[in-house]
Amino acid sequence: MHTTGQPRALPSLAQLPRPLYARAESLGAGSWTTRHRHCWVQFSYAISGVLGVYTADGSYFAPPQWGVWIPADAEHEVVTSGQAEMRSLYIRCDACVWAPAHCRVLEVTPLARELIKAFCRLPAEYAEGDSAEARLVAVLLDQLRTLPEVGFSLPLPRHPGLLALCNGLIAEPERAQTLQAWATQLSCSEKTLMRLFQRETGLSFRHWRQRMRLLSSLASLEAGQSVTEAALACGYDSTSAYIAAFKQLFGATPGELKL
Repeated sequence: MHTTGQPRALPSLAQLPRPLYARAESLGAGSWTTRHRHCWVQFSYAISGVLGVYTADGSYFAPPQWGVWIPADAEHEVVTSGQAEMRSLYIRCDACVWAPAHCRVLEVTPLARELIKAFCRLPAEYAEGDSAEARLVAVLLDQLRTLPEVGFSLPLPRHPGLLALCNGLIAEPERAQTLQAWATQLSCSEKTLMRLFQRETGLSFRHWRQRMRLLSSLASLEAGQSVTEAALACGYDSTSAYIAAFKQLFGATPGELKL
């Protein structure tokens, strides 16, 4: 999913030294990882910048107030837009048996954010047993368990033709392609395509395209573009319609999000 920027080195860990392991990084514009997997859970969020995680099942985007939960053994690629300060937690599976086995975008509460900051200051082999460090870890894991999930995922179809069309729209979110045009490309009726799209993504074409456009606009906002410029770049003709849709998805206007 990357085209520019610098690749990120992956940590050479055969196993985690403790149930919880922290990684703090200052990343250049458009940094990315190769597709990879590991036998532990990963929870990542960007203190600044927009974080994107791409898997075979869909794309997951998180502005600074949110993070992406990646289950163990899930093949994924991580991309950041612009410069970013990124914090990642690697978690042993036996320390989070409560977690569902799929990617999720979670809201990072103020308490969880402060706990993550405190944990990132501990050594990798922090004291275990009845220690202050172990108690901090227990509280942090408990907070991670209760973080609310938000709908920032962009499900991708497995149907090859439909996937190619979706990837084309992700690359050019401003493209005004109708459902009828899609149906013509796939040599099927519009009704057949609507049923296929709903079955493959769980969303209607209109809702999928709207979510895709709003998620793509995060990078424009983070790069410092105005709300009007971001709206036009992702295919909206009306700034007011863009702001209303943005607030419905993210719970805040583009200005309130303070990317």
